[in-house]
Amino acid sequence: MASWQGVVRIVSARRAADSEAIAMPLETPMKAVKALLILVALLIAVVLAGGLMIPPKFSVTRSISIAAAPDKIYPLIADPRAWKQWSAWNQRDPAMVIDYSGPASGAGAVWAWKSKSQGDGRMSFTTAEAPKSLSYELYFPDFGSTSTGEFRLTPSDGGTEVSWSMDGDMGRNPLNRWMGLFMDRMVGPDFDAGLAKLKALAEKP
Repeated sequence: MASWQGVVRIVSARRAADSEAIAMPLETPMKAVKALLILVALLIAVVLAGGLMIPPKFSVTRSISIAAAPDKIYPLIADPRAWKQWSAWNQRDPAMVIDYSGPASGAGAVWAWKSKSQGDGRMSFTTAEAPKSLSYELYFPDFGSTSTGEFRLTPSDGGTEVSWSMDGDMGRNPLNRWMGLFMDRMVGPDFDAGLAKLKALAEKP
């Protein structure tokens, strides 16, 4: 009888040991998953909190000297249809669908576009003082945001100094504010490329 009870104890002990051996590998992945979820939650919290501390407004400005008179440069800027000759956005997607409305140029001229690669948008020329300055509003429906921009043409050393600026407000969305932090790096190169093409176009004999 005693020996039988001993066998039972040994079998029970082995079963318990086997159960523990099976449970331990299962507990380890669960702990790793929990730790990963906690880490992700902390990262999200840091990103959101950090975004709220970033100023909502951004500004991008680029300029270039062009060996041409303001009278020759201004029509290339004030006419929306002329932008496809020099704008980096238009050059990047020749298949962009564009709809023009309002006056042919200057204040009130509007052009809206649809593009698979560049997104959809609408630009409205708000004020114009030929051949000195042109202001516009730029709306991106995908982001629900509106920015303002301005061109200034200043005579300089027999040519013209052309300045292109854009200002915007990313609102309260912390993720949008993070994007606003990099707007100069994102948009600046497009401004530089566009102004370089504008220069080449305006300086043609």
